Amino acid sequence: MEKAFIQEMKEILISQKELIIKNIAAESEEFRELIEDKDPKDLADIASDDIDKKMLKTLEANEIKRLQLIDAAIARIENDHYGKCLICGQKIPEERIRAIPYAFLCIKCKSKDERRRR
Repeated sequence: MEKAFIQEMKEILISQKELIIKNIAAESEEFRELIEDKDPKDLADIASDDIDKKMLKTLEANEIKRLQLIDAAIARIENDHYGKCLICGQKIPEERIRAIPYAFLCIKCKSKDERRRR
């Protein structure tokens, strides 16, 4: 994959992470107090920090999962594994990555995984 595309996706992932954190802050006074004195650039790191496990418990299950998927995608970018299916190793189509920037399976492997979970 092109470096420019990967950098664009990293920026999108970080923006999505910041948005989730800001939404949580809007709903939770206690969490808002935690991030109030943080530099805006640090917002993307707050969910990864183990500064207050109690606040992470207040997140909805879907938001926790999304934050984990986003963190994993950012880690794959940093380890040069972004855009490759974790099962078959094939390149994930750019269209799929644009739709779901934290996707870690190609469509074929995702379909197999979903059928297996039913």
